Amino acid sequence: MHSVHGVRRTFVRLRRDERGISTILLSVGCAAFLAATTLAIDVGMFMVARSQAQNAADAGALAGATALVFNSYTDRSTSSPAVQGAISTAQANQVIYEAPSIGTADVTFPNDPSGQPTRVQVQVFRTTGRNNAIPTLMGAFFGVSTVDVTATATAEASPANAMTCVRPFTIPDRWVENVTPPWTTSSTFDRYYTSGPKKGQLMTPLADAYPPVGDPAYDGYRMPRDVGLLLTLRAGTGNNIEPTMYYSWAMPSNTGADDYRGNIAGCNPAVVHLSDPMTQEPGDMTGPTNQGVDDLIAQDPNAYWDTVCNCVKGSAYGASPRVFPIPLFDPDYYQSGKVNGRNASLKVANWIGFFLVTRNGNNVTGRITPVLGIVDASAGPAPAGAFPRAIRLVQ
Repeated sequence: MHSVHGVRRTFVRLRRDERGISTILLSVGCAAFLAATTLAIDVGMFMVARSQAQNAADAGALAGATALVFNSYTDRSTSSPAVQGAISTAQANQVIYEAPSIGTADVTFPNDPSGQPTRVQVQVFRTTGRNNAIPTLMGAFFGVSTVDVTATATAEASPANAMTCVRPFTIPDRWVENVTPPWTTSSTFDRYYTSGPKKGQLMTPLADAYPPVGDPAYDGYRMPRDVGLLLTLRAGTGNNIEPTMYYSWAMPSNTGADDYRGNIAGCNPAVVHLSDPMTQEPGDMTGPTNQGVDDLIAQDPNAYWDTVCNCVKGSAYGASPRVFPIPLFDPDYYQSGKVNGRNASLKVANWIGFFLVTRNGNNVTGRITPVLGIVDASAGPAPAGAFPRAIRLVQ
C-alpha cells in the first residue's frame, strides 16, 4: 500500500517538476529562430538577386542603345554591336556571384510609341529553364530548393531636341543645291542676288533652297546618309556660305579668347535649342580655335576614325571627348540678312556630331557622327534624322 502511494506521489512530483523545461523551450526556440533567420536570409538574398538582375538588364539595354547611336543604327543582326554590346554588358553584372543568362534572342528592338525603331529591350535570367536558378538555404526543407529570377529593361535612343556641350563655332546646315547640282562639300549657297539692281531679291530662274526643319522638303544633314562624311573646316571670310566654312559665336558666359578656347576643349553647360540666336564672336578667333582643338585632341590622342564601321575606335573613354556637337546655322536666314544690309545674324537650325580627326594649320578636319543630346520637354520635336540622340531607360 505504501509503495503504491509512493509511486503516485513520485509521479505527481515529477509532473509538477519544471526543472529542465527551460532547456527544452530554449532548444525549440533556437530551432524556430534559426529557421526564421535562415528564411529571412533566403528572402533577403532573393531581393538582392532581383535588384542585381534588374541592374544587369538596365546596363545591357543602355549599352545596346549606345551601340545603336555610336556604332551602327541600322545593324540589328545577332552579330551587331547593339546585340553583342547588350549581352556582354549584361553578363558583366553578376547576379549572386554568377553572370545571368542572356542570348541573342533575348535582345530585341521594339518600336517606340511613334512607330520608330529606337528601342532596345533586354531580358536576363537566372532560372531553372536556363540551368542557373538561385539555390535556397532553408527553402529545401520545405520542398523549394531553387528560385527563378528574371528582369527586363528597355532603353531608347530617341532623337534629341536640345543640346549641351556645344562648341563655339557653327557651320551652315546642308541645303538643296539648285544652282550647280548636286550638293557637295565644295558647293556655295546662292539664293539671293548679292549685288546690282536686284540685290536682295531671289535669284531666278533657279535658286538654292533651304526648307527649314519640319518642312517635308527639309534636306539638311541627317542619319544615316551623312555618317562618316569628311569635313575640313576653315574660318569663314566675306559673305560666302560654304559647307565647311565656320563662324565663331559668342556662347553664354563667354567673355573672351580664353573662355572661347576653354569652350572648345571643355563643355559649356548652356542648353541650346532649335532657332536660338547666335551672335558672331568679334575679332579673329583663329588662334584660340587652334589652341582649343589641340587641347581637345590631347585628351584622347589614340582615338581614330575606322572607315569600316564608320565609327570611332581606340578611345580611352566610353565616348571620346573628341566627339562633340556643332550647331548648324540656317543659311537662308543668314544670307537674306547680309544681302539686305543687316548685321550678320545666325540662328540654330540643327546639330551634327563631329569627331575631331586632326588639325593642319588653320584647317580642322573631322567626320560627321552621332552624338549625345538631351530631351527638353519644353522644346519642340527633334528634326527628322537628327544626329543627336538621347539615351535613356524607358521601361
